[in-house]
Amino acid sequence: MRKTTATPADLARQAGRIPARPGPREVSSDMETQTSGVIAGAGPVTRPGERPTVRLREGDGDGDGTVQEPPRYAPEWLRLREPADAAARAADLLDPLRIRLADPPGRPGGLVVHDLGCGTGSMGRWLAPRLDGPQHWILHDRDPYLLHFAAVGSPRAAADGSRVTVETRRGDVARLTPDALVGASLVTASALLDVLTREEIDTLAAACAGAGCPALLTLSVAGRVELTAPDPMDEEIAAAFNDHQRRGGLLGPDAVTAACEAFADHGATVKVHPSAWRLGPDEAALTAQWLRGWVGAAVEERPDLAARAETYLAARLAACAAGELHVTVHHSDLLALARPTGGR
Repeated sequence: MRKTTATPADLARQAGRIPARPGPREVSSDMETQTSGVIAGAGPVTRPGERPTVRLREGDGDGDGTVQEPPRYAPEWLRLREPADAAARAADLLDPLRIRLADPPGRPGGLVVHDLGCGTGSMGRWLAPRLDGPQHWILHDRDPYLLHFAAVGSPRAAADGSRVTVETRRGDVARLTPDALVGASLVTASALLDVLTREEIDTLAAACAGAGCPALLTLSVAGRVELTAPDPMDEEIAAAFNDHQRRGGLLGPDAVTAACEAFADHGATVKVHPSAWRLGPDEAALTAQWLRGWVGAAVEERPDLAARAETYLAARLAACAAGELHVTVHHSDLLALARPTGGR
């Protein structure tokens, strides 16, 4: 799977990932000072031709026999966005998930959770302490640097004090078949769906259906952004950004609809709930980084916006620094309850 860079993943996935221009670069730790010019400012830090953290296709290369090094997602960005992600995730989906996970067939030793494209492990830190019972998390990512952060920072106890253990698996999720998920109680991911193609989402849905396990897929961009006070360029930037997200056949803001269809076609019951980032003065650093990536991707998609976008970005960053900017970046969380296997 190719990955184009996208918003609110992670600096990487949308409210998720923020789009970054290809090419080697460092992500600045000073998120307040760069106000001149349109910059991507956020991450994945990629080199030309690099692959994404998660792929759902066979093979490690580009189809020409080459093997790509894993991309590096900036831990600084992932750390910066984690509180906003935690506040945004749809807690309303947890009760139906808990009901489904109660006494799972064939898994008497506790829950086995596969976290796809785990990054630094923020999903596990959010979800594990909200579920009862012993849990074993299998963290998947291509970047060993991020896997180290995820393992070290993983929670050690469930909601009821039961033990939580983790293991890491480096590499592409390239063989995401029912066999790969044998014994899985749950599949999770954050900001993943919008960087997949329709074919890849169907592969994911088929794998979960074959394993009979639910999937909790959070923080997929919805394609809508609200900023105060409104500016005439808001909609123009948003439309260009959404088009950027759809490059190369990726679904971007259309992903949740496609995922609902795919999981339903495989017999799952699907629930969707909004999970917006709501950013104010207390999240100024995150807002500034998100703005740079959002505007940068829009200009990459529509270079004719560059001159006006530079003025727009400078004004928005100034308002952000002054504590006057509020931003709502809309996302959706999806819970797919596949039909159980194992005789129930």
